[in-house]
Amino acid sequence: MNERNAFSLAGIPVVLILIAGWLLTGWWLVTTLATPSEAGPAQIIPIGLVFALLGFLSKGFFQVQPNQGQVAQLFGRYAGTVRDAGLRWTNPFYAKRPISLRVRNFESGKLKVNDSDGNPIEIAAIVVWQVVDTAEAVFCVDDYENFVQIQSESALRQMAQSYPYDAHDDGKPSLRSHGDVINSHLANEIQQRLGKAGVKVTEARISHLAYAQEIAQAMLQRQQAGAIIAARTRIVEGAVSMVEMALGELGKRGVVDLDNERRAAMVSNLLVVLCGERGTQPVVNTGTLYTG
Repeated sequence: MNERNAFSLAGIPVVLILIAGWLLTGWWLVTTLATPSEAGPAQIIPIGLVFALLGFLSKGFFQVQPNQGQVAQLFGRYAGTVRDAGLRWTNPFYAKRPISLRVRNFESGKLKVNDSDGNPIEIAAIVVWQVVDTAEAVFCVDDYENFVQIQSESALRQMAQSYPYDAHDDGKPSLRSHGDVINSHLANEIQQRLGKAGVKVTEARISHLAYAQEIAQAMLQRQQAGAIIAARTRIVEGAVSMVEMALGELGKRGVVDLDNERRAAMVSNLLVVLCGERGTQPVVNTGTLYTG
């Protein structure tokens, strides 16, 4: 079932026509009552029927707010949707239901799921959506707002199980490091589920991401260890480069000629100085190179 336009007319011209009808019918009634010989049932009943018809036609007026659609039904059958804002008039037999076409958003609850590595995590998302097909939203699902929320959380759970929390060396995206990829995947997952409800997903973003409490401390220690290892690796790489540069400059300028044993000792001392966490205490050698 797809949305289509329902029959409706601009309300102001119809209001003027009905006002004219009320005035003419009232004048008819006054002139009839002014002549007692003609004021019989045969003359009064048609006037009453005209008043009743005008009153019935007045029930066809309704208002359409900006970014709103009025879904019309005729004896339970879908008759169409009116999106033209303002005062409108349509078939008085139509039953009308307003549907908001504005952009809406909601934040899901914090879901506890397992990532692709099996680690329990907490995750939540913000979903921005709007109704684009009023017929599908009203007639294809029971409650489209509740449908959007439940299906969005289902898609979020499915997406979270497809990625690890942290990035690995294999280059695959992770929940924590590849935000654009994750958000795009989440939006596509939600849209696939909500297409049948006449809803378009404008944006979906992760709003909360953390390890579950039972493993949070252990994962924090692992992250700290990884950070320490990465920092130490960078320090050692820099220290080796500096030692290599120092030995190369000493040899190129002929400042001192070191044998392998003294070269190894100098490398060891430089690495201790460059890689140590605390300041080192220098030892002044007052002898020769081969005596301390």
